[in-house]
Amino acid sequence: MNDEQHMRNKMLESDAVVPISDLLAVAVDAALPVLRTVDGGRTALPTPCAEYDIRALLNHLFHVVVSFQALAAKEAADFGHTPDRLAEWGDGWPDRFAEETARLVEAWAAPGAEEGVSPGMGLPARTVGAMVLLDLTVHAWDLARAGGHPYAPPPECVAELRALVAQMGPTARSMNVFADPVPVPPGASAFETLLAETGRDPHWTAA
Repeated sequence: MNDEQHMRNKMLESDAVVPISDLLAVAVDAALPVLRTVDGGRTALPTPCAEYDIRALLNHLFHVVVSFQALAAKEAADFGHTPDRLAEWGDGWPDRFAEETARLVEAWAAPGAEEGVSPGMGLPARTVGAMVLLDLTVHAWDLARAGGHPYAPPPECVAELRALVAQMGPTARSMNVFADPVPVPPGASAFETLLAETGRDPHWTAA
């Protein structure tokens, strides 16, 4: 473990407000192994995110990761069109995705990235950073469930995202970004509750 990783781990273990870049770094570490399990011949399979099959979800997540690099720099991002990154990069797309997630972490670690209001989103910058953290964390689970692979989200990310969804959930549902919450039984984990609050069935399995 290098000094930077050791320092990040100590911050994550403390009660201090953790920089979004540190949360993104651990979320990326958890998500990349899932993405590398994707079978190129099975990308038409459904996912728990009902509007996307595996291929469409990968392209969506790719687009989000690139776009939120610009948002970290208080620049504009275009969400009107989702490029087909998988077609663009072919078999090399997992390595390219890893490069883009590294750039995402660097962008949100830049001085001032979490400060002020995002001009393009009209939201506090930290909230915008938490939004891409949500996509990385929840969509990694979507892909893991679709492919039948394990996924363990970083607990510190789940805590941050529970607060985000509590704040943004009603607006997200009114815009059809989230479906209606799914009931969870007593004793559900924090991550199962988070998934349910985004409209996902925590026990979803492919038919």
